[in-house]
Amino acid sequence: MTNMKTAKKYYFFVEGETEKWYLEWLQDKINNEPSSKHKVSIDCKIQKNPLKRAKSINTVSKIEITHLFDYESNDEVHTTQFKETLDALKKVSTLGKQIKYRLGYSNFAFELWIVLHKADCNGLLVHRHHYLDPINRAYQENFESLAQYKHENNFKRVLSHIYLSDVRAAISRSKAIMQRNVENGYQLQQYKNYYYYRENPALSVWESIEKILKDCDLD
Repeated sequence: MTNMKTAKKYYFFVEGETEKWYLEWLQDKINNEPSSKHKVSIDCKIQKNPLKRAKSINTVSKIEITHLFDYESNDEVHTTQFKETLDALKKVSTLGKQIKYRLGYSNFAFELWIVLHKADCNGLLVHRHHYLDPINRAYQENFESLAQYKHENNFKRVLSHIYLSDVRAAISRSKAIMQRNVENGYQLQQYKNYYYYRENPALSVWESIEKILKDCDLD
């Protein structure tokens, strides 16, 4: 008799389709991995306003939701947008619901996390569009723009070249980036009990992904 694997559910809110496609890919990759301790179900919704979505969730048990979004630049318009999202995350705690939000940010963009599956990306970039060259090098592509890279067929072709070993490598490279920020003396920003770096590169996307792999004994 085959032992049935128990299922674990994870919740994410994301701001774009590439993040959603990535999490769907991760779910399938884990569930097709024989050595995984669990099956996983990743509930992923595209939602830029976490407060709005939280109001619609009915739960009697405590759940944790990771909100994936970008720290797009240090320009005032982007730092204001970033803090407004953190404000919304914090307000969820006032709704009287058993919901805890985790911060999954990328500075400048989710493309940083995708590059890290295949290569280091330690250098300072001055604009999110500059991730195009690292993406092309890492995946041996010739995308002419990030918009082209983000087209569903193109992005899913990129995902087809990623394996769980690459996810573990991305986590390791992410940790190295964050440790380097500490060593460089960068100030860890705190706002509404959430922490982040204003300096590029920086990210916390890896934290929730690492938790899933650890739960499944795949770390």
